[in-house]
Amino acid sequence: MLKNLKQHTKKLTITALAGLTALSLVGCNENEKTGDSVTSEEKVKVSLYSTGSLNVQNFWEEVIPLFEQENENIDVELVFLPAGQGGQSTMDRLLAAKKANKDSGVDIYEGGLEDAIRGEEENLFEKLDESNIENIKNIEENNMKGTQNLAIPYRASAVVLAYNSDNVKEVPDTPEDLYKWIENHPGKFAYNDPTTGGSGSSFVISTIYNQLPAEAMNIQDESIMKDWDKGFEILNDLEPYLYQEGVYPKKNQGTLDLLANGEVDMVPAWSDMALEQMNNKLLPENTKLKQINPGFTGGPAYLMVPADNDEQEKEAAQEFVNYALTPEVQKVVIEKMYGFPGIKWGLLDEELQLEFESVSGKYRLFNGGTLGEELNKRWQKEIAN
Repeated sequence: MLKNLKQHTKKLTITALAGLTALSLVGCNENEKTGDSVTSEEKVKVSLYSTGSLNVQNFWEEVIPLFEQENENIDVELVFLPAGQGGQSTMDRLLAAKKANKDSGVDIYEGGLEDAIRGEEENLFEKLDESNIENIKNIEENNMKGTQNLAIPYRASAVVLAYNSDNVKEVPDTPEDLYKWIENHPGKFAYNDPTTGGSGSSFVISTIYNQLPAEAMNIQDESIMKDWDKGFEILNDLEPYLYQEGVYPKKNQGTLDLLANGEVDMVPAWSDMALEQMNNKLLPENTKLKQINPGFTGGPAYLMVPADNDEQEKEAAQEFVNYALTPEVQKVVIEKMYGFPGIKWGLLDEELQLEFESVSGKYRLFNGGTLGEELNKRWQKEIAN
């Protein structure tokens, strides 16, 4: 892979020639010093477009320099769009470029499975398999389901309950238990606006789909929208018992801030965010996590390679995606992001497996595609207003 990119510049051979000036000799010496280094003109530059919370940005800011050290001929620029800040999404950018027959400027895209599904319809993304991503063989097979080989699941996490263990003595085991707890403890539970963060979105999706057969989570036909009524009725009934009788914080961090400040006792939260903030003492020591049964939604984050790239950019992007599936990067996923690895646990150090054995947990995948957007629209219309 990238054979044409990985050729180092040849060392200049300095031949003693009569009549050389002192200045030219200095120039030769400088070339000798640089040796095999790759000049900026020879490097392939690619842009990684990502979004999410601060921990995702911090992760890439650590991984990208590691990749560039091993691949001196590739420069990776991180374009990070914090979740919940509005503006044109990367998918909008890709679709607009496709329609205009222009280069989107996006070489690597981190997104959700619904983006891969939408991208398949528009032929936005390259097919990725062992021919161009050798380490795809390292991935947990279940995580590749539904991707159509257009998206690479490089890490995963799940939404769980984060709670104040001093005040919450009987932690809910099921969604029904949770709804009863909320009603019995007015003002002590919050979930964020689902359009601004995945933890709130997971609470809403789980509440809707808990009222439907398990296989409904994989249905992408809009006809299922008529079956959402019971779930929305539950959300409406819960509103008076929520934080400030129905105030929905912005972003995933918004609800964690309420928990940290003691304004609420329980919130849905991403497992990786909560674990990281617990480790960094940003959440109180009495904070604990629990997954209910059936669990909240969760799942992988995916890397995709847009099809509008030129061949050099495409190969460089594929090299980066391949690198994300190495044990070296996956160790960063676990130790720094507190996430679930995208590759099989057995490929990681045994010591690491034992240390983070409790991190892995069950969650459900929502494969509703663009139905997630329709669900958010209805939530905004019926719950937020």
